[in-house]
Amino acid sequence: MKLVILDRDGTINHDSDQFIKSPAEWKPIKGSLEAIARLTQAGSRVVVATNQSGIGRGLFDMAALNAIHDTMHRAVHQAGGRIDAIFFCPHAGDANCECRKPKPGMLLEIAKRMNVELEGVPMVGDSLRDLQAAAAAGARPVLVLTGKGRKTRDAGGLPAGTVVVPDLAAFAAQRAP
Repeated sequence: MKLVILDRDGTINHDSDQFIKSPAEWKPIKGSLEAIARLTQAGSRVVVATNQSGIGRGLFDMAALNAIHDTMHRAVHQAGGRIDAIFFCPHAGDANCECRKPKPGMLLEIAKRMNVELEGVPMVGDSLRDLQAAAAAGARPVLVLTGKGRKTRDAGGLPAGTVVVPDLAAFAAQRAP
């Protein structure tokens, strides 16, 4: 099985320092929906792995998160793609859980549930914690320069072997020509 793991905020949709708290605030990055469609049509299974500490902070609830994800699923479907699963960490940053990126717990759970080894599986994200989680889980870290990606690149300290691409569309073009 060809698997691709994507971060959500800053990779698929525009990020916000105030958090994405409602479907109305969820806005796809130009080309990202078509990129997911391209990956899907090339035979990849697409899974989203996202930290959602806004739940743990009380900024929004599960109903709001489900509505946001429903909006994302529908938008991807309208573009001709599919997201096979969404995994998320609802905990605040100080919870010290195993599922919050940069720890690898969420990615290891994806591997277990999807019954795949993560070696060589791309984990695409815009933050250092996405890349660190990928490296810790044995996946291949891919940095997009959307969202916080430029700041992440410029700060340095990327895990060895990190691939840098302009955006999700460029990644999909390389992965599914």
